[in-house]
Amino acid sequence: MKSKIILTIITVIVSAKISLAGTIHVVTTTQDTKSIAELIGGNKIDVFAIATGYQNPHFVDPKPSYIIKLSNADLYVTLGLDLEAGWSPSLLTSSKNKKIQKGSDGYVDASVGVSLQQVPSSINRAEGDIHIYGNPHYWLDPLNGKTIARNICNGLEKISSENKDFFEANLKIFYAQVDMKMKTWNAAMTSFKGAKVIAYHNEWCYFESRFGFKIVDFMEPKPGIPPTPSQLVKIIKEVQENNIKVIITSPYFTASSSDVVSKQTGAKTLVLATSVGAFESIKNYYDLFDYNIKLLTAGLK
Repeated sequence: MKSKIILTIITVIVSAKISLAGTIHVVTTTQDTKSIAELIGGNKIDVFAIATGYQNPHFVDPKPSYIIKLSNADLYVTLGLDLEAGWSPSLLTSSKNKKIQKGSDGYVDASVGVSLQQVPSSINRAEGDIHIYGNPHYWLDPLNGKTIARNICNGLEKISSENKDFFEANLKIFYAQVDMKMKTWNAAMTSFKGAKVIAYHNEWCYFESRFGFKIVDFMEPKPGIPPTPSQLVKIIKEVQENNIKVIITSPYFTASSSDVVSKQTGAKTLVLATSVGAFESIKNYYDLFDYNIKLLTAGLK
């Protein structure tokens, strides 16, 4: 009986390996690049994302399981800049996988070609957590999603040139889907061009510029510095003077400070999604913008 069980287990493992033969193993740092990679790679790839959708991508605890995933990867996709600087480079080095190290064909920097915002002319740490290459939250502009998709497609074609036509066809579908969705999203936001908004953290500049609302201040007095009493007083005054209706924040920030402002002013605190998977209904990259546009427009009415 015992030998039959062992034989069955071996058969299952062998079958699994056979079924996955030829599959391209991709590891991404975030759920957003995972979603885009899946849309481009289709059934040719298997994707694992390190950060969850409700996690601050700046702060991820490195786990041995991530190193194992990276050691077996054919392609690695990073958002780049200094977004994952605190955890990604050490994981990559520990994997000892030459195929996916920086400069290799299996290394994809999704930020290549993106027009970056808020690139500092000088670095002064007294100004808080400053990103030396520019604001790294560029995936929150769906048109930047096209650039991300192009970079991922290029990476896939380097390591699997025989599937180039397949990847290119999926890329065209992705472009067309984004263009179609943009019409819907822009139409929804038309009435709210120039609407003033308070944000908790400086991570929405790409989303803001794409859809035309205006962030006038932040709950954090400086990036990465928690709200202070004097900052809250300043924000409350700004909200009242400008009749600001919403404060936007993210799932990984505490709502206590925003709630103080809300109670004093009546402004609504909206917890937008910064990534795919932030909330149960956000299954893919398109859903991310469907969710945020719906929530924001409802809050601004």
